[in-house]
Amino acid sequence: MKNKIIDLIAGQVTDITPEEIAALIEIPPKPELGDFAFPCFRLAKTMHKAPQAIAAEIKDGIGRVDFLDEIKCEGAYLNFFVNKEQFIASQVQSMLKDNYGSSAEGEGKTICIDYSSPNVAKNFHVGHLRTTIIGNALYKIYSKLGYHVERINHIGDWGTQFGKLIVAYKAWGSEEAVKKDGVAELMRLYVKFHEEAEKDENLINEGRAWFAKMEQGDPEALSIWQWFKDISLAEFMKTYKLLGIEFDHITGESFYRNMTDDVIARIEKAGLLTESDGAKIVNLDEYDMAPCLIVKNDGSSIYATRDLAAVFYRKENYNFTKCLYVTGQEQKLHFAQVFKVVELLGNDWAKDGLVHIPYGLVSLSGEKLSTRSGNIIYAEDILLEAISKIKEIIEEKNPGLPDKDEVARKVGVGAVLFNDLYNQRIKDVSFKWDKLLNFNGETGPYVQYTYARCASILRGLEGFTPSADIDYSVLTDDASVDLVKELSRFGKVVQDAAERYEPFMVARFAVAVAQVFNKFYDANRINVEDEKVKTARATLVYIVKTVIKDAMSLLGIECPEQM
Repeated sequence: MKNKIIDLIAGQVTDITPEEIAALIEIPPKPELGDFAFPCFRLAKTMHKAPQAIAAEIKDGIGRVDFLDEIKCEGAYLNFFVNKEQFIASQVQSMLKDNYGSSAEGEGKTICIDYSSPNVAKNFHVGHLRTTIIGNALYKIYSKLGYHVERINHIGDWGTQFGKLIVAYKAWGSEEAVKKDGVAELMRLYVKFHEEAEKDENLINEGRAWFAKMEQGDPEALSIWQWFKDISLAEFMKTYKLLGIEFDHITGESFYRNMTDDVIARIEKAGLLTESDGAKIVNLDEYDMAPCLIVKNDGSSIYATRDLAAVFYRKENYNFTKCLYVTGQEQKLHFAQVFKVVELLGNDWAKDGLVHIPYGLVSLSGEKLSTRSGNIIYAEDILLEAISKIKEIIEEKNPGLPDKDEVARKVGVGAVLFNDLYNQRIKDVSFKWDKLLNFNGETGPYVQYTYARCASILRGLEGFTPSADIDYSVLTDDASVDLVKELSRFGKVVQDAAERYEPFMVARFAVAVAQVFNKFYDANRINVEDEKVKTARATLVYIVKTVIKDAMSLLGIECPEQM
């Protein structure tokens, strides 16, 4: 309908393109102002007329149109009132097609997404949930738009911290303790090292020396490092399984360590490498940035060098249109430096093709999470706690529910994910159980409950099959029209979420659909004797169920059929 209106306006004016018209068209804030509105202010300068006169002229030029009930001039605005029955028919027929809300805009294009990236020898804490959840949602959103997505888990498995951990293991650890307690013991040693390093600065130098041995291929150093890495990956996989998240590539920093010499050679050949206090840097003063450290003064590489190697490897192997990095906002400068170095090496694609996607902090009961201090809240514990609390609610309110454990898992995990994704990613996230698990607020459980309500309604309609061959006049009441209007936004919401790297737009849409559906449900009985009425309304319920499931799936959330 919007496209038809764009064509009508474009047929009356010559000083503006259809794309510009589309950008100007608005949805009026009140239904009595119409379904679409077009402001004529912009045309006043080129047409040399008052906007009100231009609106009247366009209206007269369009005349009567079968799919519009009326066109009104309200000041400088043209307000279009769509024929409700035709609007409902066109939308419902579109919504019943496979993969509604999808597009082919990404066909033949590849997006790389670098996300999750926990650190080896440290447990997967709740802070890692943000990058993992946001990255997974972006993967699903881009896939919906037809892009091929490479899901990359760039784990932190290289660097000076491993030299420090080897020192700690040799000084205060044992093979038996690590085998018994796994990552928890490695974490204890990590915290212990920093406590002792405050008393003895030589420990820092010992840690650097052991990392230098790793870089030089020392068998003992690499053997201990690999052992720590294997233990950590096994722990990470438990959390990923709980979240239902998979990756195409788990390639940590170590994967690129043998590629750093080539990167350094490229930078040197380009005349960008300079020496500073024994280290090698790329000076970025001209771009109001601190220098990008490439080689430390002890000759070892740093994560910037490995990130540069990763960029070139991914471009060469995946030929990405964009490579997205989902990390905390505290890494903004780091990625700005890395991207600028790539660009200075003559790669213009870096300007638009490399994107840092920052997000805010995570807290529980208002406390910031810190690894080094030992104040750690594990992601797995948060997820299991959410599942346990949902299980208690089920036992209290619906003890006879089939598959209680599976429903509790879907709702508990979904509640945590939705709580994270409901707001803009740059905002901080706080886990508050009373809000998180609320079945009546703007939460995951509320949307899932609405889905289950739709499923229950449809189960009660014997022999019902959704069909485009229905009496659309049945769905012209205000509650039905409002619901169809909300559902019709799905494709645009997905596109906007991809364009802005903001999954919250999908989460907000899911809540809006649930809210408008519940108003529709209150206003309209579904299981009535009149078959035409029942089939039409039930078809709308089926569409709502499908769209909610798809929208929640884009957030990585499953919807149970019963709750």
